[in-house]
Amino acid sequence: MMDSAPQTAAQTAARGRLLGIDHGAKVIGLAVCDAHWIAPRPLQVLVRKSRAEDFAAINAIIARQQIAAVVVGLPEQPMEGASNAQANTVRRWATRLAAAVNVPVYLWEEQFSSLEAERLAEEAGIRLSGRIDDRAAAVILQSFIDAHPPGTPLPKPVKG
Repeated sequence: MMDSAPQTAAQTAARGRLLGIDHGAKVIGLAVCDAHWIAPRPLQVLVRKSRAEDFAAINAIIARQQIAAVVVGLPEQPMEGASNAQANTVRRWATRLAAAVNVPVYLWEEQFSSLEAERLAEEAGIRLSGRIDDRAAAVILQSFIDAHPPGTPLPKPVKG
């Protein structure tokens, strides 16, 4: 039986290139995905400066890479005994980002994305040195893509 509930334009929008973000206090990991959502890959680690400079750099990447939507990793599940302060920080930052860009911004659960990035690199025989935030952003994108095969409604975007 087919679901006949109407979908919003954002939920049924055609696929397009995605920018994945692993938000951190000192750096922002960035990854991109092709327009068909087949191959997310690490792009770069952006060293944080000011919000204005960070958002300008992200906007430049959106334009250069022809990005259709942004997926920001959200650490919703705090470790045992930890607060959810980081999730609140990321939500505020994503809301500000959504106001600064002209594409939808989605929040997506990213618990353990860095550990998963390390595991995948090890399985592939890749020796990692330095920051892996861009690889964690690719893991976040892959998780978002896996949860949204063609025809699946997308979550509501963040409002800026």
